[in-house]
Amino acid sequence: MFKLLKDSFKVKNIRSKIFFTLFILFAFRVGAHITVPGVNAKALLDLNDLALVAMFNQVSGNAMERFSLFAMGVSPYITSSIIIQLLQMDIVPKFVEWSKQGEVGRRKLNQATRYLTLVLGFVQSVAITAGFNYYTNAGLVTSPSVYTYFTIGLILTAGTMLVTWMGEQISEKGIGNGVSMIIFAGIIAKLPGSIKEIYQAYFVNIDKADLAKSFIFIAILIVAVLFIVTMVTYVQQAERKIPIQYTKRVAGAPQSSYLPLKVNAAGVIPVIFASSFIATPQAFLSAFQVSQGGKPWFQFLEQIFNYSTIPGGIVYTILIIAFTFFYAFVQVNPEKMAENLQKQGSYIPSVRPGKETENYVSSLLMKLSTVGSLFLGLVAILPIIAQNVWNLPQSIGLGGTSLLIVISVALETNKQLEGLLLKRQYTGFIRE
Repeated sequence: MFKLLKDSFKVKNIRSKIFFTLFILFAFRVGAHITVPGVNAKALLDLNDLALVAMFNQVSGNAMERFSLFAMGVSPYITSSIIIQLLQMDIVPKFVEWSKQGEVGRRKLNQATRYLTLVLGFVQSVAITAGFNYYTNAGLVTSPSVYTYFTIGLILTAGTMLVTWMGEQISEKGIGNGVSMIIFAGIIAKLPGSIKEIYQAYFVNIDKADLAKSFIFIAILIVAVLFIVTMVTYVQQAERKIPIQYTKRVAGAPQSSYLPLKVNAAGVIPVIFASSFIATPQAFLSAFQVSQGGKPWFQFLEQIFNYSTIPGGIVYTILIIAFTFFYAFVQVNPEKMAENLQKQGSYIPSVRPGKETENYVSSLLMKLSTVGSLFLGLVAILPIIAQNVWNLPQSIGLGGTSLLIVISVALETNKQLEGLLLKRQYTGFIRE
């Protein structure tokens, strides 16, 4: 890894991309410390135990704790992306048509996603502000009124759109997937605070008799983290190689090759999707806490959409599994793969080209995604169960999700750097 970074900094083009990415992430961190006007951010200190606040803090580097410009992060954008992708599945004919138009259609879908982000971000911002204001005894909003809520909603929505734009700039001009890199930066920024939280819980004001237990617990925690890092890295890089044969009529083509299919073709996106998807109902529920908080239906939904509880953790895991299957088929698309193989004059041995190839790839993708989705769900749910059973700090409960995102983004960025270096070598060879 260090050699890869060293080689990357030697190349001017790649070095510029890295510095550009770091600059955007620095700007994001600065914005995460600027509190929204008209808000008493200290009032949120009493709400740090709420799952919604903890989740936003985890992916935005304590931006919600300060109720900053970027408090909403990219959550509305991710939710909008999920909705737009779902609508492409023969629900909205116009979106289906755009999805088949290549680059032009992709731009139209991205524009629709931005418009939906704008609407969803504003509604979610106002709901969260109103809900947190009723939650806090000290009062989050200094002078509550319709105008104040509207203004705060506009500011938070503008912050979300700016963060989304930053992510797009990283994807186009920097290194890695922009949205994932923004979330990655938020988690890394939260890491020192999480370590401090664990230290205070197990080493501050602890009797000497319990000190040995604390050291044992930390040792077990370190071993567990190393084990999870190793397993996530292994699963994220694992792939099934499908043999491919080429017909003789394709000039210059090799006689045989293979088609790699990853065990987890969806990567870390299902975890990010599930986090945002479960946070959106929480945001709307918080607005009705005062008027509906004591009613059975409200308490039921609050348990379901709170992944710090066992029922919420189960729902969260189910969402991760479902999104893994969904996004794996979005990424691979067996129909297009079968069509491309046929156009290239290639085929899978013992499998007829066309529909039979599509069915074969779909079946194989289902089997691989089953393993990948169950693994992702297990890594996400086990820390939550441990948190509830042994009353551990909340940072440990969210640790599985954070580790999945950090490791997956690091691996993806590493591969992109390797690809850029490899491309440069081929370019130099062609020029020579």
